[in-house]
Amino acid sequence: MYRDETKTINIGDRVIGGGNPILIQSMTNTPTEDVKATVSQILALEEEGCDIIRCTVPKPETAQAIKEIKKQIHIPLVADIHFDHRCALEAIKCGADKIRINPGNIGGEEKLKEVVAAAKERGIPIRVGVNSGSLEAALVDKYHGVTAEGIVESALDKVRMIEACDYDRIVISIKSSDVRMSIKTHELIAGKTPYPLHVGITEAGTLISGNIKSAVGLGVILNEGIGDTIRVSLTGDPVEEIRSAKLILKSLGLKSGGIEVVSCPTCGRTKIDLIGLAGRVEEMTRHIKLPAAAAVKVAVMGCAVNGPGEAKEADIGIAGGNGEGLLIKGGQIIRKMPEGELLDALRYELEHWNG
Repeated sequence: MYRDETKTINIGDRVIGGGNPILIQSMTNTPTEDVKATVSQILALEEEGCDIIRCTVPKPETAQAIKEIKKQIHIPLVADIHFDHRCALEAIKCGADKIRINPGNIGGEEKLKEVVAAAKERGIPIRVGVNSGSLEAALVDKYHGVTAEGIVESALDKVRMIEACDYDRIVISIKSSDVRMSIKTHELIAGKTPYPLHVGITEAGTLISGNIKSAVGLGVILNEGIGDTIRVSLTGDPVEEIRSAKLILKSLGLKSGGIEVVSCPTCGRTKIDLIGLAGRVEEMTRHIKLPAAAAVKVAVMGCAVNGPGEAKEADIGIAGGNGEGLLIKGGQIIRKMPEGELLDALRYELEHWNG
C-alpha cells in the first residue's frame, strides 16, 4: 500500500506508517560493544536529525551493549541480526526497539518461532530485510536472474513466515544497488502488502555517486507515495547520510522546517569567491537552531546583476559584487557591505530570526 494507507507501527516512541511523517534512519559503523564510540556517533547523528538508528549485533554477547547505549541516546535503536537467532533473543531482552532479520537465514522454523514469540511478548516490531544480492537461488532460477519480481516474492514469503507465527508488527525492506530495479521493486510490492516500507538504494556508493543514485531512486519512489522510513546508504561518515536524506525529503516537500541553502552556479560575472562563500554558508547554517517549526530559505548569489531578483524567492540572501555584496531580506536590499562582512551579517540575521 501507499504510505497513507500502510499499517501504523510503533518503534520505541516513534510512529511510522498510516501517513505519519517519513522518518530518517542510519546505521552505526562502530563496534557495537564499544559503547562510548557508538553512543558518540549516535548523538552526532541525532544532532543532525536522525530519527532511528540501527546497530549490528553479530554475536549474543554484543547485545549486552544495547542496555548501556539506550541509557545515553534519545532515539529508537534497531538491532541488526544475521544467522544466529540467539542474537535476536538477547537484543530483545536487552531493550532493542526493533529487530532486523531475514527469516530465511535465522536458523530454521523453530528458531524463528522463538524470535517472533519474544518480539510479540514485548511488542517489538520485526523488519524483514531482503536484498538483491541475497536472493535465493530458486528464485534466481525461476525468474532467470535477479529481478524485481523475484525480490518481491522473496520478501512476501518472509512476511508470511512471520504471519504464520501469529504476528503482524512487520516492516519490510527490499533493496538493490540497481536504481531502476529498486524503483520497480517498490512499485510492485506497494500494491501487495499493508506493511510499512523502509526504502533505500543499498550499496549506493561513495559520497558523490551514492548521493546521486539515492536521490534519483528515492526521489522517484517517494514521489509515488511509497515509503515510510528511508536510509541513504553511503560509504562514509553516517552523518552525511542524514544530511542527504533531509535534502531529499525537503526537495519533495515531505519535510519542512530548518534552513535550506540555495546558491547559483558561477559565471563570468562572478567577482567574489562564490564557491567558498556558499560552502561557508552551508556549514554555518548547519549549526544554527531556528525557533520551533520555522523554515528559512537562504540564497547565496554570485553577482549584483541578477542576485537581488533571483533571491526574491528566498527569505534572506546575500549577493556578491566586486569585493562587496548585498544583504537581501524579503526580496528587499537591506544594506551593502564589504565581501568579508557578508557571512557575519547573514549569521546575525539567522541567529535573531523571528520570521
